[in-house]
Amino acid sequence: MSQSQWTPVSWKDKPVAQAVQYPDATHLNNRVLTKLETLPPLVTPSEVPPLRALQTWQNATKHSSYMREIAPRASTRVRMEGLVYSLLCWRKDNISAKIGLILSFSLILVWGARLPVVRIGRIAGQYAKPRSSSYERVGDREVLSFRGDNVNGLDVNDRTPDPERLLRYTNAVSFSSPEAHHSFQSAYFHSATTLNYVRGLLSSGFASLHHPRDWSLAHVRSPALRREFSQIIDALGDALDFSRTIGVDGATAPYERGGARTTLGEVDFYTSHEGLMLDYEQAFTRALPVPNTTASPEGKQAHYNTSAHFLWIGDRTRQLTGAHVEYFRGIRNPIGIKVGPSMQGEELVRLLDIVNPDREPGRVTLITRYGANKVAPADETQIQDHLPTHITSVQATGHPVVWICDPMHGNTQTSSSGLKTRHFGTIISEIVDCLRIHAAHDSRLGGVSLEFTGELNDEGFSVTELNFEQSLDVAFLISNHLKKERSGSGTDGKGDVLYAELAGRFAAKK
Repeated sequence: MSQSQWTPVSWKDKPVAQAVQYPDATHLNNRVLTKLETLPPLVTPSEVPPLRALQTWQNATKHSSYMREIAPRASTRVRMEGLVYSLLCWRKDNISAKIGLILSFSLILVWGARLPVVRIGRIAGQYAKPRSSSYERVGDREVLSFRGDNVNGLDVNDRTPDPERLLRYTNAVSFSSPEAHHSFQSAYFHSATTLNYVRGLLSSGFASLHHPRDWSLAHVRSPALRREFSQIIDALGDALDFSRTIGVDGATAPYERGGARTTLGEVDFYTSHEGLMLDYEQAFTRALPVPNTTASPEGKQAHYNTSAHFLWIGDRTRQLTGAHVEYFRGIRNPIGIKVGPSMQGEELVRLLDIVNPDREPGRVTLITRYGANKVAPADETQIQDHLPTHITSVQATGHPVVWICDPMHGNTQTSSSGLKTRHFGTIISEIVDCLRIHAAHDSRLGGVSLEFTGELNDEGFSVTELNFEQSLDVAFLISNHLKKERSGSGTDGKGDVLYAELAGRFAAKK
């Protein structure tokens, strides 16, 4: 099928992986989706081009003439996540803590790398999750798997998929269970209010570089981390004072104290989620004028997914002939593709040919997630076994991509009690391997994707997410590497120098 034959509904002619089976599809289509199609978008097309442009800068290799032209503007990307399948996770204090951590993380990277940072959060939209099985056992009962608050409830008695969860805030009779009253917040309602609060925070002084101590230090117990972060803040304060002295910063006061808005007080922040529920994504797919064109019939239009700035295809839904790939190939948003050990190099190239046939820079981000544990027979880690092949396969085709390391999802362990955990040392190991492999193949790692909590908990085994201090540890490790790369020191590639400097003290026990 050529690109001209794509429509927002052409995915319906393809097999749909991870489809939700609603008891009444008519209610979903005629009541819920029809209403969603008329609601205001959550993001606008004018917000998308800057993100595509920032990713375009990352596409260049370090030896190309294009890279020499744009090197001063090249960027590093941070995509940070929390456990967001439940709407109850996103309260005011929780949102503020996570945004503060993202700001702290990005400040540490900017300070070390002297590069802009693209901040992307899995927030305001990801309330559904893929599952390996449609059913799960809870106690002595087999029930439908919890698919996130978009779909059904965590309570075992509320597992029937309810389409009203996509649309409305309710404390009324649930469609799927007329005999019971359920109180839940809809995907649209919660996405809109969360995004509104995030935008308000970032445009009203919360992100100001004049008081970065407010973001993190109250949450940091480690004296070493406090000292490292304080050193950056003190040096930043001196730089801002110097700029004001020579007249570079013309604002007489920060915005939060009555001054004008400046780059010192605001940051760009982009939302993202997995494009899993295609009915929901279709309802937010709008034909809109491409920015910098007119709205006249002669003006260029394109289809944007207006539920988020950036969406990705998951590892369970990336089938070449499947519905998700068909949908994603037609939207103008920048998109991501999860790449794991089950993907062959040839398959990856064919997938890129489908979603980006014109090889547009800034269009595709590859989010790699392998696993740092060693596997037989070569006694190599999953990332060592697969990432080199994926890099060389893409390089051979000339496809422009941004490479992002996701060290979380390939490193999940299940304890004897069934609790899913990740070892901090294993996470660090995958980041280090990713840096080393990209460097060895004349490639550039464009960023990192982490799951974190804005709270403190014990180190070592962290239940699914990095805690606050572990997140800052990762930031300093990457920042120090980028600083040495920038200065040309400590990156000669001899032996395990890179690993020793970045992760030796966090190495997982073998």
